Amino acid sequence: MLLPHGTVIAVIDGVTFELYRNTGTEAEPELSPEDSPKLDASNHSGGSHHSSSGNPGGHQADEDAHAIAAVEWLNQQVLGHKITDLVVLAAPRTLGELRKHYHKLTQQALLGEINKSMSGRQPSELIEALREPV
Repeated sequence: MLLPHGTVIAVIDGVTFELYRNTGTEAEPELSPEDSPKLDASNHSGGSHHSSSGNPGGHQADEDAHAIAAVEWLNQQVLGHKITDLVVLAAPRTLGELRKHYHKLTQQALLGEINKSMSGRQPSELIEALREPV
């Protein structure tokens, strides 16, 4: 996948949200870490998983709320013209939750999605994942 200069790479899982920006060229990307925003993950209503005594799993509701908060932040950045090109790397279940909440303009800004858990990886590993055939 080619990454135009300035592309934002969002690495998201149920508890982390990492941001990188391509400060290199399209042919030779160089990912520089960006400050990750503080998210308000208190929105449990949007998640599709509800826990109860018969169906434990409050952690899943927390992970869904985190994913929703991350995608809401990304939507705001795209709508505010701060992100024009975006790539998302997320664990499979998280990616499914993100897709439910993308704004139409965020969908248009998406250059691609990688259905893989990549949190905590080095920028070089992220670039390798982006180069793998999908």
